[in-house]
Amino acid sequence: MLEEHGNVTLVVDTMYINKIPFIVTLSRVIRFGTIEMIKDERKSTIFKLLEQVINAYHGRGFKIRHVLMDRQFECFRKYMEAAGINLNTTARDEHIPEIERYIQTVKERIRATTSTLPFEQLPHRLIVEIAYNAVFWLNCFPHKEGIHSTLSPHTIVTGSKIDFNKHCRLQFGTYVQMHEQHNNSLLPRTAGPIALRPTGNEQGSY
Repeated sequence: MLEEHGNVTLVVDTMYINKIPFIVTLSRVIRFGTIEMIKDERKSTIFKLLEQVINAYHGRGFKIRHVLMDRQFECFRKYMEAAGINLNTTARDEHIPEIERYIQTVKERIRATTSTLPFEQLPHRLIVEIAYNAVFWLNCFPHKEGIHSTLSPHTIVTGSKIDFNKHCRLQFGTYVQMHEQHNNSLLPRTAGPIALRPTGNEQGSY
């Protein structure tokens, strides 16, 4: 797999949901997507997030050779060249089809999840977690245009596998009871939180 697809091309763009900015990436061929909320849209903040994505691929033996971005990211060129990555930006009013379509798919999943929730108001953190949840599950199934017919992009890039019995126990937005630290008093020993998403670890934490 590394011999044939070790050199990776990454497509990157920004996405907004209720005015909340996200940086979204997608690798060609592997079809592994990432999403991260941007606390501020400064150049240093965005580049730090991109570095984390690049390091995740490098940790599994893949090498990011090319990055495709909109013209607004031209300021990253010297940083990319220093890392040995070729940056290719689009022309004016031009877009990258793969990432635009991927963002559209993510937003469709977000709308679908939101329509199942009984809440009239969605807090900022809940909207962010809905977006993370959408990308998490998109990565968990083999892509028909991916590099493997049975391994998901999540498994290929992170090395971890998804177990139905561990990671599919709770639906997004489910009201649950969670154990809380306690003493010998008569105070409640559980709290009533809202389940968001699996973290993806081996033990199936949410």
